[in-house]
Amino acid sequence: MQRIMKRWQQAVGWCRTRWSREAGMTTAELLGNAALGIAALVAIWAVMQTLGLDVVNWIHGQLRV
Repeated sequence: MQRIMKRWQQAVGWCRTRWSREAGMTTAELLGNAALGIAALVAIWAVMQTLGLDVVNWIHGQLRV
């Protein structure tokens, strides 16, 4: 019985030390990544709005459609 209790205490101690580390991403990091993703999408959208028709016409010319 003592051996079981000792193993239990070791397991609980291991879990506490493992879960108390700051190994995950914080909310600020996640929001920052989301903001960068949105900025990239807006930039891609703006380029496609500006060059979209030219790119489509170039593709049509290359394919001779």
